[in-house]
Amino acid sequence: MILSHEPYNLIITGVGGQGNVLASRLVGEMLSRQGFCITIGETFGASQRGGSVMSHLRVSSLSSYSPQIPEGRAHMVVSLEPTEAVRVLKDYGSPKVKVLCNTRPIRSIGVICGEQIYPEIEDIKSWVCELSQAAWFINATDEAVQLGNPILGNIICVGALAATGVLPLKRDGFATVLASKMSQEKVALNLEAYDRGAAMIKEQAEDRNHGTH
Repeated sequence: MILSHEPYNLIITGVGGQGNVLASRLVGEMLSRQGFCITIGETFGASQRGGSVMSHLRVSSLSSYSPQIPEGRAHMVVSLEPTEAVRVLKDYGSPKVKVLCNTRPIRSIGVICGEQIYPEIEDIKSWVCELSQAAWFINATDEAVQLGNPILGNIICVGALAATGVLPLKRDGFATVLASKMSQEKVALNLEAYDRGAAMIKEQAEDRNHGTH
């Protein structure tokens, strides 16, 4: 597959404990095994207190790039937490950026204590759509809970990312990477999570094709 941009700049963001660092490593290894040059840069806020955690992935078929994506140059943002999508788009978005967003909020201590107000999810969706060329919204956390572990939301988002078609991410490549890192039982569960994420994007595409929302 020829990349749509050289390099292709992907940001995976969330808050501490959501597993976006693992997601970025899995995506990076899937692409590296196909011969792409991958550089990953990570920034951590107060991650143990639910602070922002952001991974920059730069994918190239030619050479390695610096791990930091320049401001305004992200091509795809995967956000495991809704407000983090807006935060990243503010600095790294452009009119051509695409966004995949998990819709389950994680409220900060300030919100829980009443010092801050968490935006309505419909407002967040509206802002994301205004700041991007295309956007997909999924409740990955609810799907993960159905599988027995909310942390699987990160894997569901990897499957959803693959189904958007923005990068050459394939299920067999994901299975190969998983098999090198965990037991067969865990591989099967993670593959189910991946499949659920991919199915959610495909369902949205079918709905759009039929003119439903």
